[in-house]
Amino acid sequence: MSESQSIPVSSGAQSDRLIVAFLIGIVATSLFFWFFPQVDLVVSRWFYSSGDGFGLSGNPTLQWLRGSSPWVLAGVVLVLLARILRDAIRGASTWPRLRKPIWLLSGLALGPGLVVNGLLKEFWGRPRPVQVDVFGGDAVYQSVWVVSNWCDRNCSFVSGEASSSAWLVAAALVTPPPVRLAATATALLYAGSLSLNRIVFGGHFLSDVILAWLICGLIFAILYRLIPETAERFRSRRDRA
Repeated sequence: MSESQSIPVSSGAQSDRLIVAFLIGIVATSLFFWFFPQVDLVVSRWFYSSGDGFGLSGNPTLQWLRGSSPWVLAGVVLVLLARILRDAIRGASTWPRLRKPIWLLSGLALGPGLVVNGLLKEFWGRPRPVQVDVFGGDAVYQSVWVVSNWCDRNCSFVSGEASSSAWLVAAALVTPPPVRLAATATALLYAGSLSLNRIVFGGHFLSDVILAWLICGLIFAILYRLIPETAERFRSRRDRA
């Protein structure tokens, strides 16, 4: 066995690679939709008709799917909090058991919470497809990352529900190994359906959905890199601070 094969890759190195990959993905996706904005309009037009608008937005099954999202998200959060509380009661609150719940909860707060819903959706002003003139609205289509005044609040850029969906996949990726594959596959199917649903309803453009996933993926990767793997590293960082 060679020396390079005998040295395991640390989770820090893996996180660094993910951070770089997400950064490249965000830049590449942004440039693509900047130079080819018609892709957003073409994809949204698949689900639009001049007579019915985004007609599938009234579909009961798709409405149920969208309505299930807050309940599923709340359920996962409650499971995480219940685990933290149970470990605290049993005196089993070790750092290895706390690290992943802390990572997930902080990722939810910073990604879908602060960056997506608190900053981007509130201040970038991108109108939703249903608000754009080519789909029967009054607003003018705005490219990715363009700050505009065509929307006052809770705007299109980027998708809040897609960002929450990305978080559900992150939660599935750190489930116990015996159920991880099934949990991840289920989460991907559910999260992908929720994200596509927002395009079908005329609530978001394709670029809103893709960038929501990539931005939150970057935030999750950065947090995973910053949160120490062991209590000793946590105390060392605290002491240096």
